Amino acid sequence: MLAIKHILFPIDFSERCCGTAPFVRALATRLGAKITLLTAVAPIWQAGLGEGAIPVDMTELRQDLEVQLNNTFVPEFQGLTVERIAEIGDPAEIITRFAHTKGVDLIMMPTHGYGPFRSLLLGSVTAKVLHDAECPVWTAPHMEQPLSGHITGSNVLCAIDATPQSSALIQWAAEYAELTDAQLRLVHAVSGISGWPERRLDDEFEKTLRSDARLVIENLQKSVGNTSPICVGVGDVAQVVRAEAERHNTDLIIIGRGTLQGTMGRLRTNAYSIIRHTPCPVLSI
Repeated sequence: MLAIKHILFPIDFSERCCGTAPFVRALATRLGAKITLLTAVAPIWQAGLGEGAIPVDMTELRQDLEVQLNNTFVPEFQGLTVERIAEIGDPAEIITRFAHTKGVDLIMMPTHGYGPFRSLLLGSVTAKVLHDAECPVWTAPHMEQPLSGHITGSNVLCAIDATPQSSALIQWAAEYAELTDAQLRLVHAVSGISGWPERRLDDEFEKTLRSDARLVIENLQKSVGNTSPICVGVGDVAQVVRAEAERHNTDLIIIGRGTLQGTMGRLRTNAYSIIRHTPCPVLSI
């Protein structure tokens, strides 16, 4: 049975981290989970990176980080079990290594997207963690405005493809919904229509596509004993997921992002696009 008892919250003291803290508190409170606050900065060198450059005193830098960290999110996490760790090194590497070696069940972190161009890109640290972490990763919406709402997490949407590997994703999402007392829906996007330019996507054809996809998903559900409602859309995966999330006032989207050892199906190729366009947090497993 799914259990989330250790949440890693990497912080960089930014406004986005402040916006993520209420979600970390809400989930940790609901699940009785421990929180580890982890901050990390890369070594700083004086006189640039050329010949003769010398490193800044790392001991003093770490001490300054620890002081700042010990005074961060104190009232926000009052009453919860909280560990605070400051490290010097590559932030993404430190985050993933800590998660792998310290029994972390979930990483929760913001993305960074500001302005019309940067909104197309995930922050480099977040992107590396999503790629390398073995445990699930929760990310805040990739939008310029601070997130409001969705803290209750009562409506969960799981985005799946129609491959057999999605059975595991459905089962994980169902266990998460049960663990958090949330309502679960499944969403599937029938994509690739643009590859058939000579065939008109009329109403009857679209109806057939939806019906065939629904039948496949129902069989996947049966394999894991799940009966959640199914939403089937036609078009770009990220846009279909976003539209269904908005239609059902979704608080959290669960997706499979794949791993180095295996795969949760073709949807992994759309993971970053979903995260960039989502109106609510995304939990990637």
